[in-house]
Amino acid sequence: MSKKVAVILINWNSYDLTRDTLNSLTKVTYIDYDVIVVDNGSTDGSGDRLEAEFPEVIMIKSSSNTGFTGGNNIGFQYAIAQGYTYAMMLNNDVEVESDFLEPLVYALDENKRLGAVQPLIYFHHDKEVIWNAGSVRNSWTGETITLDYNVRDSGLERRWIRKHVDWLTGCAFLVRTDILKEIGLLKEDFFIYYEDVELSFRIRKAGFDLSYEPSSVIYHKAGMSSKTAEKGAEGYLNPKVHYFNARNRLWILRRYTKRLFIPSVLMYQLGYFLAVSLYFILRGRFTKLGAWLQGIKDGLFINIYK
Repeated sequence: MSKKVAVILINWNSYDLTRDTLNSLTKVTYIDYDVIVVDNGSTDGSGDRLEAEFPEVIMIKSSSNTGFTGGNNIGFQYAIAQGYTYAMMLNNDVEVESDFLEPLVYALDENKRLGAVQPLIYFHHDKEVIWNAGSVRNSWTGETITLDYNVRDSGLERRWIRKHVDWLTGCAFLVRTDILKEIGLLKEDFFIYYEDVELSFRIRKAGFDLSYEPSSVIYHKAGMSSKTAEKGAEGYLNPKVHYFNARNRLWILRRYTKRLFIPSVLMYQLGYFLAVSLYFILRGRFTKLGAWLQGIKDGLFINIYK
């Protein structure tokens, strides 16, 4: 018989990160859960190593890298088929508090109109600095904003304020599987970035609330999969990051900007895209500029909502 919660991790050539997260999950006090690792076409043998080291984990191997969206959808499909009540996207570069699941599950159990919930997330390198304390969307600019990012917080005040939010981060996103059956899974065209925003907006459109639950705490290593170990002429970030960010941002704006806000969103976003382009030019990062401009082109002219 399936347990209540499926915790889904994606591994792609990242044995050390995934191992550390799995070790953290072994200390979790909540009992009624399973961990599902989707090995997303790894070529370094990390999937086999993790399967041997953590036999209690449910390992699903994909023959190719289907991105954060495709990998999590494999996990979601398994969770739905096996009858789990809730499924969680959890990044493979986090450390969790042992009691992080109880408040999240309780929040969904007690409020049937709550569709999904996330914890309070601190940076891993400094566990008093916030990475995400909930999120909002500014309708006038179209920006999706992370609250209290990089704010030092001892946890004595802000930590205990539960609130509804506009969207949830895919770093730790616990959702009802019944809702996924109703509205669909992640949009796989996104591959990575903004897929959590898009799913959040669909959950709200279906009439459900989203919540930030600060009594649940995890720690995020932040961006490890998209950075190189050493700084090159183009910086640390892979140019593909800028391609996906530009393209997917535009897909969100095109789909979810209401008519009233189109003029102000156009003005703000034009300034934003020009500013980033100018930054790449001034820094001589022309590979990133090319990826950024291609992302803008594809975001404007490819329509994934047909």
